[in-house]
Amino acid sequence: MSLQYIGEITDPIHKIIKYTLVEREIIDTSIFQRLRRIRQLAGAHLVYPGALHSRFEHSIGSMFLAGLAGQTLLEKGYLADSDVIQLLRLSALLHDIGHGPFSHLFEEILKETTSFSHEKLGERIILETAIADILTSNGYDPKMISSLSFGKHKTIFLNEIISGGLSVDLMDYLPRDSYFSGTEYGKIDYHRIINSLEVTSSSKLGINKSALYSYESMLISRYQMFKSVYFHKTVRSGEVMLLNAMKYLNKSLNLTDLASLDHFFSLHDENVLELLCNVNNLVLNPQENAYVNLARAYRNRDLLKCIYEYFSLSKQRRGGIRVNQKDNSDREYQETDLEQIFEKRVTKLKSIVEKYHKVGEQVFLDISRAPSIPLAPKKEEVSSIMVVDRKDEYEKSFVQIPLIHVISGYLDMIRVYTQKENRKFFEQIINEQIRDF
Repeated sequence: MSLQYIGEITDPIHKIIKYTLVEREIIDTSIFQRLRRIRQLAGAHLVYPGALHSRFEHSIGSMFLAGLAGQTLLEKGYLADSDVIQLLRLSALLHDIGHGPFSHLFEEILKETTSFSHEKLGERIILETAIADILTSNGYDPKMISSLSFGKHKTIFLNEIISGGLSVDLMDYLPRDSYFSGTEYGKIDYHRIINSLEVTSSSKLGINKSALYSYESMLISRYQMFKSVYFHKTVRSGEVMLLNAMKYLNKSLNLTDLASLDHFFSLHDENVLELLCNVNNLVLNPQENAYVNLARAYRNRDLLKCIYEYFSLSKQRRGGIRVNQKDNSDREYQETDLEQIFEKRVTKLKSIVEKYHKVGEQVFLDISRAPSIPLAPKKEEVSSIMVVDRKDEYEKSFVQIPLIHVISGYLDMIRVYTQKENRKFFEQIINEQIRDF
């Protein structure tokens, strides 16, 4: 039985997105509407003024693509019936429901002070709120939807539709972030990739050989978006300011007090920024007052200046876990050298920053790390793609795809930021002490 659509939404990326009754009921809840007030790219709009889009649009776009992926797999005989398509759509719709204000920045604060992540909060929301009631009343199991949304379903390829290197999450946020930021890097042929989806005998998601170039192009686009948008030095400047203001004012504002989900639902980008900028009726110490001023500077786009920058692309996770174990020994020695250089710079810069923090100077070390290839649903590293060609299927290593092999690994970035009046002072100190690395 095909899905019964009751309305449609006009979207700049996917044009017309139709929705079913259960989807509309979820979208109309205050819990889901809250996503309108959480920007997809936190502070990127301070550099790319159009990047004001939210988790709301992204979630609906992901739902649409999950429907396309499900329809493709149904037509190829990989799904039992169209009911699974509705499960996929609902899971994609809810995959970001647990994001807090400023998205991944808030998650960094959560990890420092609680055992929560946006996935764990998402599970609570799907299982414990009106979302669960809506799903149940429409004949869907909230536990099933939650497991699919966060990569815990027993069927591997269903998880991979929602998150990972062939996910609808990736295929929505790349063109959406590119469109609203005004950059050209995120344009991908997601229709070709989705139409080529296959399922292997081991229940993994793969693609037809004919779509390998489109897949390669998508991963390169993601790499370019990280370097030019997500890790842009001025974007990160604003985010460093927000992150540190939330970190140092969290205790006074109880931002991460998640005993009640109602408190969490009250938090969104503008609300939290106002709290940070206007801390009333609280006695703050001089350091906390400095971070109130930092939040106000962010609001007025009086951003910190980048005074040091170092990039590397390594084949290792920090901690020595290798992405690709088949490299030759010379390459391994090179990777070890890069690792040591990176860690020495981090150690030295940390000592400088901590020294001046103790006397109240606002100088910040920003260490950003991201896999250049999306992780699998359970956060494992990925070094190959499953390819299906007529009646044959095989695992194609990224070593055999030169352009992907070149960029595969981890984007590691070190930056130091400070206020513009202290720029020359700290530039001189850092240049003197990092000169030999």
